[in-house]
Amino acid sequence: MAEKEADAAGDVEKKVMLVGFDDSDHSLYALQWTLGHFFAGGSAGAALGHKYKLVIVYAKPIPSIAFGIGGPGAADVLPIVESNLNKIAARAIVTARELCVANSVNDAEYEIGEGDARNVLVDAAERLHAEVLVVGSHGYGAVKRAVLGSVSDYCAHHVHCTLMIVKKPKLRH
Repeated sequence: MAEKEADAAGDVEKKVMLVGFDDSDHSLYALQWTLGHFFAGGSAGAALGHKYKLVIVYAKPIPSIAFGIGGPGAADVLPIVESNLNKIAARAIVTARELCVANSVNDAEYEIGEGDARNVLVDAAERLHAEVLVVGSHGYGAVKRAVLGSVSDYCAHHVHCTLMIVKKPKLRH
């Protein structure tokens, strides 16, 4: 009943569409694809974009885990590593923001989470009650995926919302 009243008043809270972004070619493509299909002014999907609040999440690695730092001298190196990881995260957010603004999406929100991308994205989707989580696909084969782990595979098994995996097309010769 309250939802119908909100609809009538035009105050419907937008549902969250979360995009995992790591500044790789694959996540850049996934963000471009999402903007073009759901938010771009001239596309048929733009009407859908008005239903969603776009939240872009970058997962910043934990310094000691990212570089396997431990033991003597680690305390001297960790602040430098942390500083560099912060700069990388900030650049990724700037890239995402520029892409959103170029596509006339000025109300996107940006978050930097700390930890493994798989956990950061699943936790963000849960915390924000996301309706859709969008991730890019690196296109790893079965062996590489088993060894390195796959963010999209992990999300498919652990996220409690719709998962959209956007695969960048391979160039044809």
